[in-house]
Amino acid sequence: MSFDIQCIRQDFPILQQQIRGKPLVFLDSGASAQKPRAVIDAMVRCMEERYANVHRGAYFLSEAATEAYEAARGAVARFINAADPREVIFTPNSTAAINLVAHSWGRGVLRPGQAVLISEMEHHANLVPWQMLRDEGRGIELRVARVTDAGELDLEDVAAKLADGKVGLVAITHMSNVLGTVTPAERLVRMAHDAGAKILFDGSQAAVHRRVDMQALGADFYAFTGHKLYGPTGIGVLWARLEHQERMPPFLGGGDMIAMVTIDRTEWAAPPAKFEAGTPPIIEAVGLHAAVDYVSAIGMPAVEAHERRLVDHAMRRLSDIESLGLLGRAQDRGGVFAFSLDNAHPHDLATLLDRAGIAVRAGRHCAEPLHTRFGMEGGTVRASFGLYTTEGEIDYLAEALSKAREFFA
Repeated sequence: MSFDIQCIRQDFPILQQQIRGKPLVFLDSGASAQKPRAVIDAMVRCMEERYANVHRGAYFLSEAATEAYEAARGAVARFINAADPREVIFTPNSTAAINLVAHSWGRGVLRPGQAVLISEMEHHANLVPWQMLRDEGRGIELRVARVTDAGELDLEDVAAKLADGKVGLVAITHMSNVLGTVTPAERLVRMAHDAGAKILFDGSQAAVHRRVDMQALGADFYAFTGHKLYGPTGIGVLWARLEHQERMPPFLGGGDMIAMVTIDRTEWAAPPAKFEAGTPPIIEAVGLHAAVDYVSAIGMPAVEAHERRLVDHAMRRLSDIESLGLLGRAQDRGGVFAFSLDNAHPHDLATLLDRAGIAVRAGRHCAEPLHTRFGMEGGTVRASFGLYTTEGEIDYLAEALSKAREFFA
Protein backbone atom coordinates (compact mmCIF):
# COMPACT_ATOMS: atom_id res chain seq x y z
CA MET A 1 0.00 0.00 0.00
CA SER A 2 1.42 3.40 -0.99
CA PHE A 3 1.06 6.38 1.33
CA ASP A 4 -1.96 8.12 -0.16
CA ILE A 5 -3.25 10.29 2.67
CA GLN A 6 -6.71 10.75 1.21
CA CYS A 7 -7.17 7.02 0.66
CA ILE A 8 -5.92 6.36 4.18
CA ARG A 9 -8.41 8.84 5.62
CA GLN A 10 -11.22 7.02 3.85
CA ASP A 11 -10.29 3.92 5.85
CA PHE A 12 -11.32 5.66 9.10
CA PRO A 13 -15.12 6.00 9.26
CA ILE A 14 -15.12 8.43 12.18
CA LEU A 15 -13.13 11.02 10.21
CA GLN A 16 -15.93 11.41 7.68
CA GLN A 17 -18.25 13.22 10.10
CA GLN A 18 -18.69 16.86 10.98
CA ILE A 19 -18.56 18.39 14.46
CA ARG A 20 -20.93 21.34 14.96
CA GLY A 21 -21.19 21.75 11.21
CA LYS A 22 -17.41 21.67 10.64
CA PRO A 23 -15.19 18.82 9.42
CA LEU A 24 -13.65 16.87 12.28
CA VAL A 25 -9.96 17.71 12.79
CA PHE A 26 -8.81 15.02 15.19
CA LEU A 27 -5.54 16.03 16.86
CA ASP A 28 -5.69 13.85 19.97
CA SER A 29 -4.21 10.62 18.63
CA GLY A 30 -1.57 10.68 21.37
CA ALA A 31 -4.35 9.92 23.86
CA SER A 32 -6.05 7.30 21.69
CA ALA A 33 -6.01 6.86 17.93
CA GLN A 34 -9.00 6.32 15.69
CA LYS A 35 -9.70 2.88 14.21
CA PRO A 36 -9.62 1.86 10.54
CA ARG A 37 -12.42 -0.16 9.00
CA ALA A 38 -10.13 -3.22 8.88
CA VAL A 39 -9.92 -3.29 12.68
CA ILE A 40 -13.64 -2.73 13.17
CA ASP A 41 -14.56 -5.44 10.67
CA ALA A 42 -12.10 -7.96 12.10
CA MET A 43 -13.51 -7.57 15.60
CA VAL A 44 -17.12 -7.77 14.45
CA ARG A 45 -16.32 -10.86 12.36
CA CYS A 46 -14.70 -12.49 15.39
CA MET A 47 -17.80 -11.86 17.51
CA GLU A 48 -20.20 -12.98 14.79
CA GLU A 49 -18.37 -16.05 13.51
CA ARG A 50 -15.39 -17.24 15.57
CA TYR A 51 -15.81 -16.30 19.23
CA ALA A 52 -15.25 -18.68 22.15
CA ASN A 53 -12.86 -18.88 25.07
CA VAL A 54 -9.32 -19.87 24.20
CA HIS A 55 -6.87 -22.61 25.22
CA ARG A 56 -9.61 -24.65 26.90
CA GLY A 57 -12.14 -26.02 24.45
CA ALA A 58 -11.85 -29.16 22.29
CA TYR A 59 -14.42 -27.88 19.82
CA PHE A 60 -14.22 -25.92 16.57
CA LEU A 61 -15.02 -22.39 17.81
CA SER A 62 -12.60 -22.59 20.71
CA GLU A 63 -9.85 -23.95 18.49
CA ALA A 64 -10.50 -21.21 15.93
CA ALA A 65 -10.45 -18.52 18.62
CA THR A 66 -7.25 -19.93 20.10
CA GLU A 67 -5.62 -19.93 16.67
CA ALA A 68 -6.67 -16.30 16.13
CA TYR A 69 -5.41 -15.24 19.57
CA GLU A 70 -2.00 -16.84 19.10
CA ALA A 71 -1.82 -15.53 15.53
CA ALA A 72 -2.12 -12.04 17.00
CA ARG A 73 0.87 -12.76 19.21
CA GLY A 74 2.82 -13.82 16.16
CA ALA A 75 1.77 -10.70 14.24
CA VAL A 76 2.92 -8.42 17.08
CA ALA A 77 6.22 -10.31 17.31
CA ARG A 78 6.83 -9.73 13.60
CA PHE A 79 5.82 -6.07 13.90
CA ILE A 80 8.46 -5.39 16.55
CA ASN A 81 10.93 -7.98 15.20
CA ALA A 82 10.94 -10.05 18.37
CA ALA A 83 13.18 -13.10 18.25
CA ASP A 84 10.40 -15.35 19.56
CA PRO A 85 6.61 -14.88 19.82
CA ARG A 86 6.85 -16.08 23.42
CA GLU A 87 8.56 -12.79 24.23
CA VAL A 88 5.18 -11.08 23.66
CA ILE A 89 2.96 -10.87 26.74
CA PHE A 90 -0.55 -9.50 26.26
CA THR A 91 -1.66 -7.06 28.97
CA PRO A 92 -4.64 -4.67 29.28
CA ASN A 93 -2.49 -1.64 28.30
CA SER A 94 0.95 -0.05 28.74
CA THR A 95 0.19 0.84 32.36
CA ALA A 96 -0.48 -2.80 33.19
CA ALA A 97 2.66 -3.86 31.32
CA ILE A 98 4.86 -1.52 33.34
CA ASN A 99 3.14 -2.51 36.57
CA LEU A 100 3.83 -6.15 35.68
CA VAL A 101 7.56 -5.38 35.51
CA ALA A 102 7.41 -3.28 38.69
CA HIS A 103 5.71 -6.12 40.53
CA SER A 104 7.49 -9.17 39.13
CA TRP A 105 10.95 -7.79 38.39
CA GLY A 106 10.90 -5.02 40.98
CA ARG A 107 9.69 -7.20 43.83
CA GLY A 108 10.96 -10.55 42.66
CA VAL A 109 14.41 -9.78 41.25
CA LEU A 110 15.67 -6.36 42.40
CA ARG A 111 17.56 -6.49 45.69
CA PRO A 112 17.63 -4.09 48.66
CA GLY A 113 20.16 -1.36 48.01
CA GLN A 114 19.47 -1.26 44.26
CA ALA A 115 17.80 1.65 42.46
CA VAL A 116 15.39 2.29 39.61
CA LEU A 117 16.28 5.20 37.32
CA ILE A 118 13.54 7.12 35.51
CA SER A 119 13.41 10.66 34.08
CA GLU A 120 11.47 13.87 34.62
CA MET A 121 9.56 13.38 31.36
CA GLU A 122 7.81 10.14 32.30
CA HIS A 123 4.09 9.53 31.99
CA HIS A 124 2.60 8.70 35.37
CA ALA A 125 2.37 5.06 34.20
CA ASN A 126 6.17 4.92 34.31
CA LEU A 127 6.49 6.90 37.53
CA VAL A 128 3.81 5.90 40.03
CA PRO A 129 4.55 2.12 40.00
CA TRP A 130 8.19 2.85 40.88
CA GLN A 131 7.16 5.24 43.65
CA MET A 132 4.96 2.47 45.04
CA LEU A 133 7.88 0.05 44.91
CA ARG A 134 10.17 2.56 46.64
CA ASP A 135 7.61 3.25 49.36
CA GLU A 136 7.12 -0.42 50.32
CA GLY A 137 10.23 -0.42 52.47
CA ARG A 138 12.11 -2.95 50.34
CA GLY A 139 15.21 -0.77 50.21
CA ILE A 140 14.74 0.17 46.56
CA GLU A 141 15.79 3.73 45.70
CA LEU A 142 14.15 5.82 42.99
CA ARG A 143 16.43 8.12 40.99
CA VAL A 144 15.27 10.72 38.48
CA ALA A 145 17.31 11.96 35.51
CA ARG A 146 16.93 15.58 34.48
CA VAL A 147 15.44 16.98 31.30
CA THR A 148 17.17 19.94 29.61
CA ASP A 149 15.49 23.25 28.85
CA ALA A 150 15.18 22.08 25.23
CA GLY A 151 13.16 19.08 26.41
CA GLU A 152 15.84 16.47 25.84
CA LEU A 153 17.04 13.82 28.25
CA ASP A 154 20.20 14.97 30.04
CA LEU A 155 22.54 12.10 29.20
CA GLU A 156 25.30 13.44 31.44
CA ASP A 157 22.91 13.26 34.36
CA VAL A 158 21.88 9.74 33.32
CA ALA A 159 25.54 8.72 33.32
CA ALA A 160 26.12 10.32 36.73
CA LYS A 161 23.17 8.48 38.25
CA LEU A 162 24.40 5.16 36.80
CA ALA A 163 27.99 5.66 37.88
CA ASP A 164 27.92 3.91 41.28
CA GLY A 165 26.59 0.67 39.78
CA LYS A 166 23.60 0.50 42.12
CA VAL A 167 20.92 1.01 39.47
CA GLY A 168 19.25 -2.32 38.77
CA LEU A 169 16.71 -1.07 36.26
CA VAL A 170 16.41 1.95 33.97
CA ALA A 171 12.80 2.75 33.02
CA ILE A 172 12.59 5.50 30.39
CA THR A 173 10.11 6.71 27.82
CA HIS A 174 11.08 6.09 24.20
CA MET A 175 9.03 9.13 23.16
CA SER A 176 7.52 11.74 25.45
CA ASN A 177 3.76 12.09 25.33
CA VAL A 178 4.12 15.82 26.08
CA LEU A 179 7.35 17.05 24.51
CA GLY A 180 7.40 14.69 21.56
CA THR A 181 11.06 14.05 22.43
CA VAL A 182 12.43 10.78 21.07
CA THR A 183 15.08 9.52 23.46
CA PRO A 184 18.34 7.97 22.13
CA ALA A 185 17.22 4.43 22.88
CA GLU A 186 20.20 2.49 21.54
CA ARG A 187 22.62 4.69 23.45
CA LEU A 188 20.57 4.34 26.63
CA VAL A 189 20.65 0.56 26.28
CA ARG A 190 24.43 0.63 26.07
CA MET A 191 24.70 3.00 29.04
CA ALA A 192 22.40 0.86 31.18
CA HIS A 193 24.04 -2.43 30.32
CA ASP A 194 27.55 -1.03 30.79
CA ALA A 195 26.48 -0.03 34.30
CA GLY A 196 25.08 -3.49 35.02
CA ALA A 197 21.42 -2.43 34.79
CA LYS A 198 18.49 -3.77 32.78
CA ILE A 199 16.37 -1.33 30.79
CA LEU A 200 12.66 -0.94 30.12
CA PHE A 201 11.20 1.45 27.55
CA ASP A 202 7.71 2.91 27.69
CA GLY A 203 7.03 2.73 23.97
CA SER A 204 3.39 3.85 24.11
CA GLN A 205 4.08 6.74 21.72
CA ALA A 206 7.19 5.54 19.90
CA ALA A 207 5.75 2.23 18.70
CA VAL A 208 3.10 4.21 16.83
CA HIS A 209 5.41 6.70 15.16
CA ARG A 210 8.69 4.85 14.65
CA ARG A 211 9.81 1.42 13.51
CA VAL A 212 10.84 -0.45 16.64
CA ASP A 213 13.08 -3.48 16.34
CA MET A 214 13.57 -5.46 19.52
CA GLN A 215 16.51 -7.48 18.21
CA ALA A 216 18.35 -4.38 17.03
CA LEU A 217 17.47 -2.32 20.11
CA GLY A 218 18.81 -4.81 22.62
CA ALA A 219 16.57 -3.69 25.49
CA ASP A 220 15.24 -5.96 28.22
CA PHE A 221 11.60 -4.86 28.38
CA TYR A 222 9.41 -2.79 26.04
CA ALA A 223 5.81 -1.74 26.72
CA PHE A 224 3.20 -0.34 24.35
CA THR A 225 -0.56 -0.30 23.93
CA GLY A 226 -3.03 -1.26 21.23
CA HIS A 227 -5.40 1.69 21.32
CA LYS A 228 -2.75 4.23 20.28
CA LEU A 229 -1.67 1.91 17.45
CA TYR A 230 -5.09 2.14 15.71
CA GLY A 231 -6.27 -0.97 17.55
CA PRO A 232 -8.84 -1.41 20.33
CA THR A 233 -8.66 -0.49 23.98
CA GLY A 234 -8.19 -3.28 26.50
CA ILE A 235 -5.01 -4.78 25.07
CA GLY A 236 -1.36 -3.85 25.43
CA VAL A 237 1.99 -5.55 25.01
CA LEU A 238 4.94 -6.22 27.23
CA TRP A 239 7.89 -7.51 25.27
CA ALA A 240 10.27 -9.23 27.68
CA ARG A 241 13.26 -11.43 27.08
CA LEU A 242 12.50 -15.06 27.83
CA GLU A 243 15.38 -15.36 30.28
CA HIS A 244 13.88 -12.47 32.27
CA GLN A 245 10.41 -14.00 32.20
CA GLU A 246 11.85 -17.22 33.63
CA ARG A 247 13.23 -15.30 36.63
CA MET A 248 10.06 -13.30 37.30
CA PRO A 249 7.25 -14.52 39.54
CA PRO A 250 3.69 -14.16 38.20
CA PHE A 251 1.91 -10.83 38.54
CA LEU A 252 -1.64 -12.22 38.86
CA GLY A 253 -2.85 -15.67 39.88
CA GLY A 254 -5.74 -17.65 38.46
CA GLY A 255 -6.68 -19.72 35.47
CA ASP A 256 -4.56 -20.24 32.37
CA MET A 257 -1.30 -19.20 34.07
CA ILE A 258 -0.81 -22.54 35.78
CA ALA A 259 0.72 -25.87 34.82
CA MET A 260 -0.65 -27.76 37.81
CA VAL A 261 -2.63 -26.95 40.96
CA THR A 262 -3.20 -28.93 44.14
CA ILE A 263 -4.81 -27.76 47.33
CA ASP A 264 -1.32 -27.11 48.70
CA ARG A 265 0.69 -25.65 45.84
CA THR A 266 0.77 -24.45 42.24
CA GLU A 267 3.25 -24.82 39.41
CA TRP A 268 3.33 -21.96 36.93
CA ALA A 269 2.79 -22.33 33.21
CA ALA A 270 5.68 -21.56 30.90
CA PRO A 271 6.06 -17.97 29.67
CA PRO A 272 4.24 -16.02 28.41
CA ALA A 273 1.16 -17.82 29.77
CA LYS A 274 2.56 -17.37 33.29
CA PHE A 275 1.71 -13.67 32.99
CA GLU A 276 -1.70 -13.95 31.29
CA ALA A 277 -4.02 -15.01 34.08
CA GLY A 278 -7.73 -15.47 33.39
CA THR A 279 -9.68 -15.11 30.17
CA PRO A 280 -7.51 -12.94 27.92
CA PRO A 281 -8.60 -10.07 25.61
CA ILE A 282 -9.55 -12.37 22.72
CA ILE A 283 -11.55 -9.98 20.53
CA GLU A 284 -9.09 -7.20 21.30
CA ALA A 285 -6.17 -9.40 20.20
CA VAL A 286 -7.92 -9.96 16.88
CA GLY A 287 -8.34 -6.20 16.56
CA LEU A 288 -4.69 -5.57 17.39
CA HIS A 289 -3.65 -8.13 14.79
CA ALA A 290 -5.70 -6.25 12.20
CA ALA A 291 -4.18 -2.95 13.32
CA VAL A 292 -0.56 -4.07 12.99
CA ASP A 293 -1.37 -5.65 9.62
CA TYR A 294 -2.92 -2.37 8.49
CA VAL A 295 0.05 -0.27 9.58
CA SER A 296 2.52 -2.81 8.21
CA ALA A 297 0.82 -2.75 4.81
CA ILE A 298 1.35 1.02 4.67
CA GLY A 299 4.88 0.55 5.96
CA MET A 300 6.42 2.14 9.04
CA PRO A 301 9.10 3.92 6.96
CA ALA A 302 6.30 5.66 5.03
CA VAL A 303 4.44 6.48 8.25
CA GLU A 304 7.61 7.91 9.77
CA ALA A 305 8.39 9.99 6.66
CA HIS A 306 4.83 11.37 6.67
CA GLU A 307 5.13 12.31 10.31
CA ARG A 308 8.48 14.04 9.81
CA ARG A 309 6.83 16.24 7.20
CA LEU A 310 3.98 16.99 9.61
CA VAL A 311 6.38 17.80 12.46
CA ASP A 312 8.44 20.17 10.30
CA HIS A 313 5.29 21.86 9.02
CA ALA A 314 3.79 22.18 12.50
CA MET A 315 7.00 23.59 13.93
CA ARG A 316 7.03 26.31 11.27
CA ARG A 317 3.35 27.19 11.58
CA LEU A 318 3.11 27.14 15.37
CA SER A 319 6.38 29.02 15.87
CA ASP A 320 4.98 31.90 13.82
CA ILE A 321 2.04 32.49 16.18
CA GLU A 322 2.66 35.39 18.50
CA SER A 323 2.09 34.71 22.22
CA LEU A 324 2.11 30.94 21.70
CA GLY A 325 4.76 29.04 23.64
CA LEU A 326 5.85 25.54 22.63
CA LEU A 327 6.94 23.16 25.38
CA GLY A 328 10.21 21.54 24.32
CA ARG A 329 12.23 21.85 21.13
CA ALA A 330 14.12 18.56 20.93
CA GLN A 331 16.11 17.86 17.79
CA ASP A 332 14.57 14.41 17.41
CA ARG A 333 10.85 14.54 18.04
CA GLY A 334 7.59 12.94 17.03
CA GLY A 335 4.16 14.34 16.26
CA VAL A 336 3.25 15.67 19.71
CA PHE A 337 3.09 19.42 20.42
CA ALA A 338 2.21 20.85 23.83
CA PHE A 339 1.75 24.60 24.00
CA SER A 340 0.28 27.52 25.90
CA LEU A 341 -1.26 30.77 24.76
CA ASP A 342 -0.92 34.00 26.70
CA ASN A 343 -4.01 34.89 28.76
CA ALA A 344 -5.74 31.59 27.89
CA HIS A 345 -6.38 28.75 30.29
CA PRO A 346 -5.71 25.42 28.52
CA HIS A 347 -9.28 24.21 29.02
CA ASP A 348 -10.72 27.45 27.67
CA LEU A 349 -8.48 27.28 24.64
CA ALA A 350 -9.35 23.64 23.98
CA THR A 351 -13.06 24.48 24.27
CA LEU A 352 -12.69 27.30 21.77
CA LEU A 353 -10.85 25.01 19.35
CA ASP A 354 -13.58 22.41 19.75
CA ARG A 355 -16.09 24.95 18.43
CA ALA A 356 -14.02 24.97 15.25
CA GLY A 357 -14.20 21.16 15.03
CA ILE A 358 -10.66 20.66 16.34
CA ALA A 359 -10.12 17.93 18.94
CA VAL A 360 -7.10 18.55 21.19
CA ARG A 361 -6.31 17.67 24.80
CA ALA A 362 -5.96 20.12 27.69
CA GLY A 363 -4.35 19.53 31.07
CA ARG A 364 -1.12 18.00 32.30
CA HIS A 365 -1.40 14.83 30.19
CA CYS A 366 -0.55 12.40 33.02
CA ALA A 367 2.84 14.10 33.32
CA GLU A 368 2.49 16.52 36.23
CA PRO A 369 6.18 16.51 37.28
CA LEU A 370 7.22 17.40 33.74
CA HIS A 371 4.85 20.37 33.67
CA THR A 372 6.20 21.47 37.05
CA ARG A 373 9.74 21.19 35.66
CA PHE A 374 8.83 23.75 32.98
CA GLY A 375 6.78 25.97 35.29
CA MET A 376 3.51 24.97 33.62
CA GLU A 377 1.58 23.73 36.65
CA GLY A 378 -1.64 24.95 35.07
CA GLY A 379 -1.18 22.59 32.17
CA THR A 380 -0.92 22.91 28.40
CA VAL A 381 -2.89 22.19 25.27
CA ARG A 382 -1.61 19.23 23.28
CA ALA A 383 -2.03 18.50 19.58
CA SER A 384 -0.90 15.03 18.57
CA PHE A 385 -0.84 13.47 15.12
CA GLY A 386 -1.78 10.16 13.56
CA LEU A 387 -1.03 8.65 10.19
CA TYR A 388 -4.28 10.21 8.94
CA THR A 389 -3.29 13.78 9.93
CA THR A 390 -2.77 16.23 7.06
CA GLU A 391 -0.78 19.41 6.64
CA GLY A 392 -4.07 21.12 5.88
CA GLU A 393 -5.33 20.20 9.34
CA ILE A 394 -2.21 21.72 10.89
CA ASP A 395 -2.82 24.90 8.88
CA TYR A 396 -6.41 24.95 10.14
CA LEU A 397 -5.17 24.56 13.73
CA ALA A 398 -2.69 27.42 13.26
CA GLU A 399 -5.42 29.67 11.85
CA ALA A 400 -7.75 28.81 14.73
CA LEU A 401 -5.00 29.55 17.25
CA SER A 402 -4.33 32.92 15.63
CA LYS A 403 -8.01 33.78 15.99
CA ALA A 404 -7.97 32.51 19.58
CA ARG A 405 -5.00 34.78 20.35
CA GLU A 406 -7.07 37.79 19.27
CA PHE A 407 -10.04 36.56 21.29
CA PHE A 408 -8.07 36.08 24.53
CA ALA A 409 -6.06 39.28 24.05
